[in-house]
Amino acid sequence: MRVHTLKRAVVALALALPGAAIASVVAAPAAHADACYTWNRTLSQGRSGSDVRELQLRVAGWAGNRDIVELDGQYGPKTAAAVRRFQSAYGIRADGIAGPQTFAKLYQIQDGDCTPRHFSWNEMDDGCGRGGWTGGPLTTAQTRQNALRTMWKLEALRKGLGDQPLIVTSGYRSRTCNSQVGGASNSQHLYGNAADLISRDKSLCDIARAARNHGFSGIIGPGVSGHNTHVHVDSRRENNRDGSPNNTYWAAPSCGIPAGYR
Repeated sequence: MRVHTLKRAVVALALALPGAAIASVVAAPAAHADACYTWNRTLSQGRSGSDVRELQLRVAGWAGNRDIVELDGQYGPKTAAAVRRFQSAYGIRADGIAGPQTFAKLYQIQDGDCTPRHFSWNEMDDGCGRGGWTGGPLTTAQTRQNALRTMWKLEALRKGLGDQPLIVTSGYRSRTCNSQVGGASNSQHLYGNAADLISRDKSLCDIARAARNHGFSGIIGPGVSGHNTHVHVDSRRENNRDGSPNNTYWAAPSCGIPAGYR
């Protein structure tokens, strides 16, 4: 049982107790939702810190069309806008302020290992079978951090598609794996920044079009050679180590998304 579920039960029991007891329970600090992370203050524009960065990581998929949310720990207009989109998608008052309701929803959709509910570390470490997050250009910690951000963007994309399941057919790849599958020498898969997607319920074009609104600066899909059976999404604008242009590149001509930098 998650701790926040237990907390709800404790608070419910306290409602039957005398007023002083009720106050002592309700005023207690927020309980941990799981083993990953707990916010201890309301966040809004002008705030900064590691707790803002943790929030940015989880709302990166709500950046909006052609935009990204930098994980810089600064609660600026783009972070506030992403929080509003997240709140609206989950039926929370959309004020751009991250408070108890927003955090409660994040706890609800977050597993104890920090991954979002519908995606897992094993699923993302599957370019050529489990690679253990080694054999790429980054440290294991850096690669996993990128993959975690990718998963949170995928969770937002999944929600934007009406909570329809997405299947990751290729996630992180080591250099050896990337060579085996014929990947580009500077493939975003090497950095944990990318995922190749299919769906049983949505068309590839549905995925490619929706991805434009969920923080992906790289989208390659139907109409591009080698991408007619899946949609590739990545976070290339947030990767300054691969030597590629620090721009948004989308290409899915069969879906009405012409190839080009934006």
